[in-house]
Formats: sequence, structure tokens, C-alpha cells
Amino acid sequence: MSFEIQELPDIIRIIVLLNLSKGETLQKTDLKSHIDHVCTGYACVEMHDVDKALDEMTSEGLIEAHDGAVRLTEQGIKLGKDWQSLLLKKEPILEVVAGLVDGSITSLVVVFSAIIAGLTVRSASFAAFLSLAAVAITNFSSFLLGGITEDLADMMTLQNLINYSLSDIPDKAQRDKSLRLVKQLFTVLHKEISRSNLYAAIICGTTTFLAGIIPIMAYLTLPKPFGIILSLGIVATVVGVFLVRYRSRRTKVHWKITLLETAVIVAIAAIASLVVGGFA
Repeated sequence: MSFEIQELPDIIRIIVLLNLSKGETLQKTDLKSHIDHVCTGYACVEMHDVDKALDEMTSEGLIEAHDGAVRLTEQGIKLGKDWQSLLLKKEPILEVVAGLVDGSITSLVVVFSAIIAGLTVRSASFAAFLSLAAVAITNFSSFLLGGITEDLADMMTLQNLINYSLSDIPDKAQRDKSLRLVKQLFTVLHKEISRSNLYAAIICGTTTFLAGIIPIMAYLTLPKPFGIILSLGIVATVVGVFLVRYRSRRTKVHWKITLLETAVIVAIAAIASLVVGGFA
């Protein structure tokens, strides 16, 4: 199936892919009910429109139909997840990366600052909690507010492109029906986007706090130099293994390049933070 949307069956296929992307099996009448729900009361799609879209999906190897029930094939599930990632932003790449990087940098700054300044455990604990909480809350609010604004802007652009493509349908009734369904579909997707951004903000804030608190606790609870060694080892493991591996897999970039980029960024950020803190 092409990502190009030019007629009504293309829109119906997107709705089918989104509804069946988890591998469920649904009756055709249930799928029609899901589409009617998207229409929110408008009789914008008839059963023969759904049948036409399902027949095309079957010929493309995207669904399997048996006794009035349909389910996605392996290829269909993969395509459905691609559409979810495109429309609903359900790939937690940026939030996990930002959380691991910011948490690791914060822990490095706190540990080195405590060593340089000779802070007591109590003072270091207060500084660590304050710094880490501030970074985690900032990441949470940034992903929640900034993410919603950015994603809704992307959705509006995508909707305009789809509307422009559908405006070429020669049949006025079919064109109006398609445009109405797209409008209602994106209304539903806007609500899902807001929910996805809340999840992203929670993931980023939680990842930031955990990535920072674990090495800091190791430094504060263990005697020197074991606490320092273990905390730095935890940061190195998170940055050098988990973060690099995650970024490499998600971005399809070789892990050596990702490792070098990550190490340079973390080192520069940590040094800059220490220098700025020293002048403060």
C-alpha cells in the first residue's frame, strides 16, 4: 500500500490499519462501526465503500478475510505500526534519549561538583535532589507543552496535504465524502496526539530522574572511592550501552558513530555545566 492518499478507500484503509495494528480480529460490521464512530454521526461511509477498501487490502496482502472477519497479515501489522508512528507519534525515541542524556549529565555535574566543593552528604543530597527534580520537571513540561504544539502543527500540515490530494477526485459526492471523513479522522487523532504527548512527557521526566538518581545514590551511599567509581561506571554504562544501543537501533546508524556523537555531547555538556557553575 502506498502512503499516497488519493481516494476514499485509501482513508478507510488507514482507519482499518490503525484499528487492527495490534493483531486483533474484527468483523466487517465492527469495522464499519469504528468508521461510523470516526464520522461522529455523519453517514459518510457506506458498507460497499468498506468492502471495496478491504478487497483492495486483501489483494495487496495486507489483510486476511474469513467468514466476515478480518485481521492484518504480518505485512499489514508492520504498515499499521508505521502509520501509528506517523500519525500518533508512538515511537518514544526523542523522549527516552533526552531523558537518559539529561539525567546522566545532571548526575555527572552533581557528583563532580560535590567532589570539587567538598560537600557533605546532606548538602550533596539536597543539591542532587533539587537539580535532578528541576531537570526532570523541565523535561516533562517541555515535552508536554512543546510536543503538543509541534505535533498538532505537523498534523495540520499533513491534513492539508491530504485534503489537497483528495480535491482532485472528479466525483463531487465522493470528494465531499472523503474530505468529511478526513476532517473527522483528524479530529479523533488530535485527541490521541494529546494523550500520546502526555505519555511522552511522563516517559521523559521519569527517565531523566531515574538516569540521574541511581548514580547519585551510589556516590552518596558508598564510601570513597567506591562510590565515585560505581557512579561513574553506571553513567558510562547508561550512556555507552543503553543510550547508544537504543539510538543506534532506532535511527539505523552504526553504533560506533552513535557512541562517538553521544560521548562528545555528554562530555561538552557536563564540562560546560561545571564551568558555568564555577563562575556562578
